[in-house]
Amino acid sequence: MPDNISKIGSSHSDTTNTTAAPSTGFASKPREAAPEYVAASRSHAWIWILVILILGIGGLVYYRKQQAAEAAAKTKAALANRSVPITTASVTTGPIGIYINALGIVTSVYTATITTRVDGQINSVNYVEGQMVHKGDVLVQIDPRPYQAALTQAQGTLAHDEALLNEARIDMDRYQLALNRNAIPKQQLDDQIQIVKQDEGSVKNDQGTLANAATNVDYATIKAPIDGRVGLRLVDPGNIVTAAGGTPLVVITQLQPITVIFSVAEDYLPQIQKQLRQGNKMSVDSFDRNQQIKLASGKLLTLDNQIDTTTGTVKLKAIFANSDNSLFPNQFVNARLLVDTQQNATLVPAAAIQRNAQGAFVYVVKPNQTAAIQTVTIGTTDGGNAAVEGVKSGDVIAITGFDKLQDGVKVSVQKPAGEGNGSANASSSGDGTAATPGSNTSGGRAPSSGGNRP
Repeated sequence: MPDNISKIGSSHSDTTNTTAAPSTGFASKPREAAPEYVAASRSHAWIWILVILILGIGGLVYYRKQQAAEAAAKTKAALANRSVPITTASVTTGPIGIYINALGIVTSVYTATITTRVDGQINSVNYVEGQMVHKGDVLVQIDPRPYQAALTQAQGTLAHDEALLNEARIDMDRYQLALNRNAIPKQQLDDQIQIVKQDEGSVKNDQGTLANAATNVDYATIKAPIDGRVGLRLVDPGNIVTAAGGTPLVVITQLQPITVIFSVAEDYLPQIQKQLRQGNKMSVDSFDRNQQIKLASGKLLTLDNQIDTTTGTVKLKAIFANSDNSLFPNQFVNARLLVDTQQNATLVPAAAIQRNAQGAFVYVVKPNQTAAIQTVTIGTTDGGNAAVEGVKSGDVIAITGFDKLQDGVKVSVQKPAGEGNGSANASSSGDGTAATPGSNTSGGRAPSSGGNRP
């Protein structure tokens, strides 16, 4: 107890002493908190702030997830209640053509590059650039007067020598009668016979000269040797042309009929030869560079007599009537050769075929008016048609609305295509042809309309 009292007294005395210290005229400075205590307080504050931030962020994320889930549920419910407008086509059964596609070049059957065969001045050019001409039409007229003069000279020489020949023959007949009466020696008759032969030779020579002069007169008039189209004008009236110069006066190219030469892989040669041996006229279609516009239809004419070993291809030639002049010489076209026709194939419009990571599929419309994904295997494609496996004839499939279609979504048919819609029945006529070109052999890719893919 005394110890405690002494400690208290001591503390009191220390306090008293501190209070009683002489004043220096300034206010006394308060005591600062211990540094360890301040640091601990600040650390605790930051921990609480961090906890509050984490809780706030977590709550915000949870809130947004809840909102997204509610929106997805609403969207799903809306989709379930709303139908997607589509148009449809029916799966059919029929023939489809098996084609070979190749790049070809248009070539004319005849091309005439006309040059002069006589020398002279051009009097007139009687054609218009790009004009269609017929065989025998006068195209260029060269001054014929020098050749007409030579023709007249040849005619005069021939007439003179023919007269000499006639006179010699008369003398020969007279000598023959005199010899029969033994009035002249036989040698005189023999000499006259030789004179007749000399005159006959002169007449033949004159006839040749006359024919040559007449030919030169004909050569002075340039005529079209074939039907066709003339090119750009190469000479003008007043130009001097020579036979030795070789300058073309006009070029005529036949356009009707016209041919297309294209090359195919040698692997197709047995199929082509089989058709040709059977006497089948294989159909060939020509399309523009983008394979969108059909230019003309023709028949396979022949094939080359050897395979190009550098490319492993063989050249084929097809002929086209080209009545509308849609094919032009040296034009590049896409040739499509029909090598066979697949019968009883399951046909769908190529526009109905869609693709995803798993492969090709179509949307089949079920009786309850919902769309279902049906995987298909694509075979031969022909223009707007494709032969597939995985669906059956009579199934109704979607051909539009793919951007909104999903598996199980309700649909509403805006314009049912039925059996006669689209290109599903385009090849049902049996010829295997279609309005637009497609892939050439089986496994070709069908066009896609885009949109979402499951």
